[in-house]
Amino acid sequence: MIFKYNVSVVFLVLLSIWVSTEGRSISQFLTEESEGTKWAVLVAGSNGWENYRHQADVCHAYQLLKDGGLKDENIIVFMYDDIANNRENPRPGVIINNPHGHDVYKGVPKDYVLEDVNANNFYNVILGNKSAVVGGSGKVVNSGPNDHIFIYYTDHGGPGVVSMPSGEDVYANDLIDVLKKKHASGTYDRLVFYLEACESGSMFDGLLPEGLDIYVMTASEPNEDSWATYCGEGTPDDPCLVECPPPEFQGVCLGDLYSVAWMEDSDVTDRDADSVQGQHSRVANRTAANITYGGYGSHVTEYGDIVVSFDRLSTYMGEASTNHSHASVNAMSFSTSSKSVDQYSAELFYLFTKHQNAPEGSHEKFEAHARLKEAISQRTQVDNSVKHLGELLFGVEKGNEVLHSVRPAGQPLVDSWDCLKSYVNIFEAHCGILSSYGKKHIRGIANICNAGITSEQMASTSAQACSS
Repeated sequence: MIFKYNVSVVFLVLLSIWVSTEGRSISQFLTEESEGTKWAVLVAGSNGWENYRHQADVCHAYQLLKDGGLKDENIIVFMYDDIANNRENPRPGVIINNPHGHDVYKGVPKDYVLEDVNANNFYNVILGNKSAVVGGSGKVVNSGPNDHIFIYYTDHGGPGVVSMPSGEDVYANDLIDVLKKKHASGTYDRLVFYLEACESGSMFDGLLPEGLDIYVMTASEPNEDSWATYCGEGTPDDPCLVECPPPEFQGVCLGDLYSVAWMEDSDVTDRDADSVQGQHSRVANRTAANITYGGYGSHVTEYGDIVVSFDRLSTYMGEASTNHSHASVNAMSFSTSSKSVDQYSAELFYLFTKHQNAPEGSHEKFEAHARLKEAISQRTQVDNSVKHLGELLFGVEKGNEVLHSVRPAGQPLVDSWDCLKSYVNIFEAHCGILSSYGKKHIRGIANICNAGITSEQMASTSAQACSS
């Protein structure tokens, strides 16, 4: 017995010497072994030059993860890829996410682009179901029980939904089902999910149970807009508080307020010493900094297992390089931001700026005016159609109240997601496809479901509301 004990001691001493020669202590070695592989899924769910910021966000996220030591084989990128080489890009082949202009596009994997950026591929990538993926690189999260997963999704959204440029949108219940299946498969240790979209809290509120070892941080509460940032040119009345975008980027926003906040924080933070929860505190403060004074911003919200947020940032993002070439701003500027625009208004901001800067009497001016007028007309039309629908169903006095009713925190948006999806389809069949702006009215359609309106009533009333 003593002999066996001494042999064990000698073995540990030799192991300690060997590990030390590799520059690591035994505790560091065991920690590294227990952490498993780091995986990341990055999604920009939009397309079009006016949505520049979403792909810029994802490219920046890729760079900071890559600099943190994650391998390309473990980072899966969804982006339409129509920005870098867009004819409107003043810097062809380059994407920037902050006014300093560092290129974040170079080297980004093109795993899923164009029509391959869709909900079905997104779900199957998370689940590691390679045979069900259509198109793209075929990369999936082929994770094991000791692995850690980071998911970042940036896009337009509405109550209970985030957009995709191709196919069906991502509905909250479907996303939660995917996360539950991933947990049931036993193929991860812990998972962190960051979501940037308007009403992003509604994707998880009352839906994501505890006990899945998943922590979620959203850009906004369930009934709140999120914001684009680094937009436009400053004026004496409305200055850019940190720095304006380069002047050639007229009308586009380079990033999103919450997304820029967490990434610029990650760029300069010691991720091995700080926690996800520490990042949440700083990002929440920055994102809401101007609300107190009647300005822009949103309330960053948490869901799921809060205990997961006490993990080190490096568990999910890797350790930051001391020579990180994509660092955007120093830590002292985190309390401020440049000019910002709520995401629902970003399209109009782009079209208005394009019209304003076009030469007088030019074809460009005429075309920009026509596009701006059409966008405003479409928004007015969908607003009026939904308002009329509510009045027909619930009366003139009660219609607006029912449609805009917000359920208490902790209660999901709708009782029946099948009803919601069906009624959205019915509305769109009679009134036109809901644009990124129009998706704000999904809450009203959810409330129609919750009120017990039958599908026959929904169809006939939608036809009546949108017939004129």
